[in-house]
Amino acid sequence: MVSDVAVALIPGLSCSERLRVLEKFDREEKFPFSTKQDLELFLRRSVRGKFRTMDEIFACAQRHEAAFRTRGIRRVRCGQAGYPPLLGEIYNPPFLLYYLGRLPDPEKPSAALVGTRKPSPAGSAQAYSLGRSLAKAGIAVISGLALGIDAMAHRGCLDGGGVTVAVLGSGLDELYPASNRPLAKRILESGGAVVSEYPPGTKPYRWNFPERNRIISGLARGTVIVEAPEHSGALHTARFALEQGRDLWAGKAGLLSPRGGGTRKLAEDGCGTVVSAADILAEWNVCTSEAP
Repeated sequence: MVSDVAVALIPGLSCSERLRVLEKFDREEKFPFSTKQDLELFLRRSVRGKFRTMDEIFACAQRHEAAFRTRGIRRVRCGQAGYPPLLGEIYNPPFLLYYLGRLPDPEKPSAALVGTRKPSPAGSAQAYSLGRSLAKAGIAVISGLALGIDAMAHRGCLDGGGVTVAVLGSGLDELYPASNRPLAKRILESGGAVVSEYPPGTKPYRWNFPERNRIISGLARGTVIVEAPEHSGALHTARFALEQGRDLWAGKAGLLSPRGGGTRKLAEDGCGTVVSAADILAEWNVCTSEAP
């Protein structure tokens, strides 16, 4: 059944609108729209974006379905069993979540660790230490597989024997940056996951990453901005975390770093500070002897 993939390929729709379209499809047992005008009449609004014919969309969906089988890519739809429940709570969650590996246990808390691609030595060290200590406490680490803070957080979690999830701003077959492919392989081998809302073939366009960041914070109970300069993409993640009603902290490394202007601004605005994983565990009332 490729109807969900076909609906995901229609441009310009929110998750709730896609669910409405799919429901109508399932009810009528045929795709209800042949033209953009039909779709706009159903939604009662204009739809932006380049609109291919439904025959073209279905043909593309079938190609994606073949790619899923070849590459072992799985998908889960918003509202289905197996869809991360925290992610389903956010504004406009991904309609489809494509993934390799295993999604984290929803009964256990997850923490997002993000920051600059060009960290200071102290920033790298804190990202690694937080990832490792959280892993030892049984907390999954969510990040974006980027160079710098993200990669160090993933590595720390893996070295701590934990589960980590990498959220991409591209299709799962267009992993970016390419230099982190060995890290992604290690994530999967260690029982974690690499996830994306983008179908196969989607390049890592720069405008995908701000949208990707809502998924990073959406999968987590709380987010740490370890070290981020002003105007850093990590600050998008901070904003999403606040909008989603999640915990948000500034990393100590960022507060002391010349590259941490964005982190310091968060602290000045009232954000809590994390020195070690013990601060997070205390906030969440997680008892462990593993975290320093």
